[in-house]
This record gives sequence, structure tokens and C-alpha cells, in this order.
Amino acid sequence: MISSAQNTSSIITNFVLVGLIEMESFRYLYALLSFALYVITMSICLMIVYVTQAEESLHEPMYFFICHLVFNVMVGSSAYLPKLFIDLLTECSTISLSACLSQGFFIQGYGSVEIFAFTAIAYDRFLAVGHPLRYHSLMTNLTCAKVIIAIWIFVLMGIAASVLLTARLTFCAVNINSVYCESMSLQRLACGDITINFIYGTTWTLFFVIGCMLVVIYCYIRTVVICLKLSGEASQRAMYTLVTHVVAFSIFMVGTMFVAFRYRVNGGSLSTVAHVAISISGLSCSIAVNPLIYGIRTEALRVKIVQCLHTFWSK
Repeated sequence: MISSAQNTSSIITNFVLVGLIEMESFRYLYALLSFALYVITMSICLMIVYVTQAEESLHEPMYFFICHLVFNVMVGSSAYLPKLFIDLLTECSTISLSACLSQGFFIQGYGSVEIFAFTAIAYDRFLAVGHPLRYHSLMTNLTCAKVIIAIWIFVLMGIAASVLLTARLTFCAVNINSVYCESMSLQRLACGDITINFIYGTTWTLFFVIGCMLVVIYCYIRTVVICLKLSGEASQRAMYTLVTHVVAFSIFMVGTMFVAFRYRVNGGSLSTVAHVAISISGLSCSIAVNPLIYGIRTEALRVKIVQCLHTFWSK
């Protein structure tokens, strides 16, 4: 019986994204919303990246880290929203195994890189506030570039291992309770033992989530303590920047935690609608909100963006 099941499961190369079927009644509305979200998000991200690179006054580690963070948002949104828009318009709810693995690679990579990017920003702000005289020697543009490269290498290797472990599985079911693919959704459809996948996925997720959160919390607490000892204006300026990072990081982490752990924490009791709602809201909120927060609340970026837009419209 086991051999027969494995032979049957090995021919499954296409899956059904159940979330797209659930959205079918209002698919044109959802398609319009996904298209608008993608255009707005990409526009804000591109503006931040352009302004950061064009303005020499912004050639500092903090703005490079923010630029890196929103560039990663562009990667994540491009792996998710265009396909959602096209699938809704064409009423296509199926996806091949290779396309599923590819989308999962980029979406999971986006989430992992984003967490490390927030951690780097938190540490950078701690150095800037806690060691202002030594900051420019402790965090140079070269150091910033090395940190960013290290993040991408580490994440891509870790996510690639997860995708490869998933690719080796055989599958007995085809329904994915979401509108996009990621490894855990595929693993729940597997026929055989997924212990290795589960252990690796849980260890990887807990390792970088808990590790990064501990670093972020430590840096933020130390930064707040230092801010309270500063003069009024300096303290207000540092706290304003800190609040921006805390809000952006909190929104991202809440969405990520729901998406990442919906299967691991009693996920079998969740309805299909709940799975779809969590997967869409968790990913969409982090993609949409964070670039907007940094574009509006970071004063230097906001001023340069407004100047750039004014110059563009005046021409």
C-alpha cells in the first residue's frame, strides 16, 4: 500500500491555491486592490531607493539600511502581488510544483531578510545614540555593505536548503490553503515522513526569529535608556527615530508570526478562510506599511522625496 501511494503521489506536479477559489466571488475587486497595492508599494520603494542613491547627504549607513529594507520589500511584493493579480483576472487557481517552490523561495527569503534588516537597523541606531563619537568608525558605509551582503548570503543558503528539502518530497494532496506558496504549505501535503523538514524549518525559524528579536529588544532598551539621559532636543530626535523603527518592526513581526506559525501552532483547527485571511493580511501588511512608514516618518527621506516630486511635476 505504501509503495502504491508513493507511486501515485509522485505524479502530482500541480497544486490548487484554495485561497483564489475563496476570492472568486469578488475577484475583480481583489485584483484591483492587489494591483493598486503593488503599484503604490513599488512607487514608494523606488522613490526611497532613488533618493537615497541620488542624494549624497543620505549616503550614510542608516539610510543604506533603510534602502536595503525597502529593496527587499520590492522583491517580496514582486514574488506575490503580480501573480495574485494575474491569477484573479484569469481565474487560474493552479500552480506547478516548480513555480510553487520558486515563489516560496522568494517569499520566505523576503521574510528572513527583512527580520535581519530590522536587526541591523536597531544595532545601527544603538551605536549612533550610544556611541556618537565613535559611530562613524564603528559603522562605516563599507561595514554596512558587508553586513547587507552577509545577510543575503546567510538567508539564501538557509532558504535554499528548506526548498531543496521540500522538493524531494512526494505529495498525496493538492489543496494549498493560501493564495501563494511556501514550504510549510507543501509539506502538509506530503505522503511520507516530514520530520527532517519540520525540524529544520522550526529550528531555522526559531533561531533567527528569537535571535534577532533578542538583539532588537536589547538595542532598543539600551537606546531608550540612553535617550532618557540626553538633552531635550537630542532625546526627542532620537526617540522619534526609534519609534519609527519600533512601529515598523512590530507590524512586520506580528504579520510574520501569524503566517509562519499558523501551521505549527494547532494549525489543523484553522478553517480555510482563516488560513487565507492570515496569509494575505500578514504578508500584505508588512509589504505595504513599512515603506510608507519610512517614507513619511523619516524626515530626511520625506524632505528629499517631496523635493524630488516637486521637481518632477514642475518639469
